[in-house]
Amino acid sequence: MSDLDGLRKKIDEIDAAIVELLARRMAVCKEVAGVKAETSTAVMQPQRVREVLSQRRQWAIDRKVDPDFTEQLFRILLAETHRIEIAEVRTEPAPTKTADALRSALDTVACRIDHVVVAVANLAGAIKFLTQLGFKTTPTSDASIVTADAGGVTVVLVGPGDPGVDAHLATHGSGVQHIAIEVLNAGFVQNALATAGVPLLTDVIVDNDGHEQVFTVLDPSTGVQLGFISRTGHRVPISGHNVRALFRALTKP
Repeated sequence: MSDLDGLRKKIDEIDAAIVELLARRMAVCKEVAGVKAETSTAVMQPQRVREVLSQRRQWAIDRKVDPDFTEQLFRILLAETHRIEIAEVRTEPAPTKTADALRSALDTVACRIDHVVVAVANLAGAIKFLTQLGFKTTPTSDASIVTADAGGVTVVLVGPGDPGVDAHLATHGSGVQHIAIEVLNAGFVQNALATAGVPLLTDVIVDNDGHEQVFTVLDPSTGVQLGFISRTGHRVPISGHNVRALFRALTKP
């Protein structure tokens, strides 16, 4: 435990340094906002965003850090940078924030929306719509399942032709089938939800790629089904097989 305590202390020191660097970065961003305001320069600079993301990905590769993970971090930073540049012109006082928070089990481990699965009666039409919006659509091993990605956003389109999907479409029509939330540990979430009395559709399912997932039943009051996913293997996209397995689980007696 003494070794673990020492390593944790190192992590705390590194994290403190990261927060200090974030403070410095945000301070510079405020200076940038001032220069843009004085020169009537547009806040949003798409070419600069592309350059930053490409360069940071290469830095990550050079340091043997996953570039997809690194890009996610910098997309969050860029979003905060944009917010600061806009917020600097607002005159009302900023709200007071504290570090104290009473966290539920889910609030402790939930990270972000990982992906959204949408069942569609017209797969070709849905692909066309998302492509027009600017999503990159990619076929999976399942001909009726296509992923659509834009930045850090992933939508999984599931077309008809499978009994589970057809049954869902007949009952609910085209629309969101489930929202997948990335969590630190799917098993922890399963236990927490069971303790809270939340009906679960599955136990933790582990696939060959290292995705651990657990699903709730569809909630009749909201029409929402939630999945909780933790990534314990290499960072790879959700496969068509995973999504298909879920719909087949829905049709089991």
